[in-house]
Amino acid sequence: MQNIPSVDLRDFLSDDPKRKQKFVNEIGSAFENIGFVALKGHFLDDQLVNELYGEIRNFFALPIETKHKYEIPGIGGQRGYVSFGKEHAKGRKEGDLKEFWHFGQYVDKDSRWASEYPDNVEVTELPRFNAVGKDAYQKLEKTGVYVLRALALHLGLDEFYFDNYAKEGNSILRPIHYPPITSEPENAIRAAAHGDINLITLLMGAQGKGLQVQNHNGEWIDAIAEDDELVINVGDMLSRHTNNKLKSTIHQVVNPPRELWGTSRYSIPFFMHPVSDMRLDCLENCIDEENPKKYEDITAGEFLYERLVELGLIKK
Repeated sequence: MQNIPSVDLRDFLSDDPKRKQKFVNEIGSAFENIGFVALKGHFLDDQLVNELYGEIRNFFALPIETKHKYEIPGIGGQRGYVSFGKEHAKGRKEGDLKEFWHFGQYVDKDSRWASEYPDNVEVTELPRFNAVGKDAYQKLEKTGVYVLRALALHLGLDEFYFDNYAKEGNSILRPIHYPPITSEPENAIRAAAHGDINLITLLMGAQGKGLQVQNHNGEWIDAIAEDDELVINVGDMLSRHTNNKLKSTIHQVVNPPRELWGTSRYSIPFFMHPVSDMRLDCLENCIDEENPKKYEDITAGEFLYERLVELGLIKK
């Protein structure tokens, strides 16, 4: 397979059982084989997408001392600004060539998760930044809930199995700026080869070359979406929970050809996490003689903490 398959969420949302099952089969097969799909029919409209890109361009264009105001110590980079080169892929020392922002979950004050989640950070210089970010966060989260419902059916679970884990989950919307490259990087690339931590990732901004996915033969495939598509992939939590039936695929963002070094790249992944007490123990119906249990029992919160330490965002 030399490209990622495309699916349409409107099939799943239709009243036609055949179309709904077609979507379940297509996304299930894609996630068992390459772990990535391009998705049409999501809940983001063009106006919101354009407004979000405008706001994040304006934020990353602010003076560096202004951006540093929003880099909050002591929370492992889970909200606000994370500056250039702070994060690195698991097993690498070189910081990735990127800076980013984190919007996190929106919960009521009386939610059981209110004390666990840091507050979102308000950018005073850009009056629309936070409202637009919240709107995009909630539209992507809604899209992700329906994708997880389809995957639950594919796995032989109740359709709404993931709903209570995803509701008020520790999800993150991360607008990323890969700045122009001004000199030959020694070892760093825009984002080194890695797997995502979470259940699923919904990515805006895969319209140009840069994102690459590794297939089962170890070959790198360009993952390029149409203008109206999100790219969605399986994260390590979901792969672990399904005993690797659904594949968390290694991917990377490579540096552009030299003639494009002077250009910025923006991409906006939504990392869909469950609540921290979700158990990621391998599902019984994903274990058999040919596929014995591959992973130790663990909660989502314990797994996230382990990975944030490995990424350099939390210092032990």
